[in-house]
Amino acid sequence: MIIAPSVLSADFGNLQRDIEMINNAEADWFHIDIMDGVFVPNISFGFPVLKQIKKHAKKTIDVHLMIVEPQRYIDEFCIQGADIISVHIEACTHLHRAIQQIKSLNIKAGVAINPHTPVSALQDIILDIDLVCMMSVNPGFGGQKFIQNTYKKVKELKQMIITSGSNALIEIDGGVDFDNAVLLKEAGADVLVAGNTVFSHPSPTEAIAKLKQI
Repeated sequence: MIIAPSVLSADFGNLQRDIEMINNAEADWFHIDIMDGVFVPNISFGFPVLKQIKKHAKKTIDVHLMIVEPQRYIDEFCIQGADIISVHIEACTHLHRAIQQIKSLNIKAGVAINPHTPVSALQDIILDIDLVCMMSVNPGFGGQKFIQNTYKKVKELKQMIITSGSNALIEIDGGVDFDNAVLLKEAGADVLVAGNTVFSHPSPTEAIAKLKQI
């Protein structure tokens, strides 16, 4: 299981400290949520913060664009350090074009889907992508309650990936905790994004280790 702590839940007054913690823990990726206040009802951070994270991060930087017109910014996010960029299927009129743009930068391309979006919407893109970021809460805010229908969607997506011959990983983003992590793994998830579960724990390093052991 790949564990990707969500930097959105870190202490921004001590961001370098938390980045170093992730570097030294059993985590695999940094998950970076970019929000524009339009596609989702929240604003997070942009290029300057990502640039600082990249300066200290020693692991894969997984950038999740929760923004409208993501094609306008894909190149710059790559320049500022993204190793993986996921765009929302709901935000892209020309999804193939956006995926081709990401791939042309020699980084990995993902597609994110909201809780209401059916897995079947990915059928015509699944062979072209490296990752599906499945939202298990409504995007925009950390600390939300996990949506139970996610397990069913993960199983459906896993079957699609196997049937099509795709190599895409299934990433779960939102409300991941120690209990549902076990069920998500059983359903077929490959990557767990964890924010509050890691950063609200008395020992974030131990929380990451516990998730990694699942």
